[in-house]
Amino acid sequence: MNSPSRVRRFLSRFMVVLIVALTIEALVATLHFSRGDPSSLPDAAAIGLMAVALLSAWGMFVELNHSAAILGPEGLAAAKQEDHKVGRVK
Repeated sequence: MNSPSRVRRFLSRFMVVLIVALTIEALVATLHFSRGDPSSLPDAAAIGLMAVALLSAWGMFVELNHSAAILGPEGLAAAKQEDHKVGRVK
């Protein structure tokens, strides 16, 4: 497996852990604040919005890196050779 694929895989696993943890934290905070101090519910909503923002950012990351996944190792090697050709011209 090439290096960009490993990085995408690691980041995807890491983002899943973060998003699940934030979602559970938002749910627990909502239940806790709704029974005790309802004025703190915006804090729980902020945690939930952070989970949504991370999920959106992860989706953008996956979409933008989709072309690199399609290329595969052979395509990436060819693209790197083209980059070196362009670098020599300058």
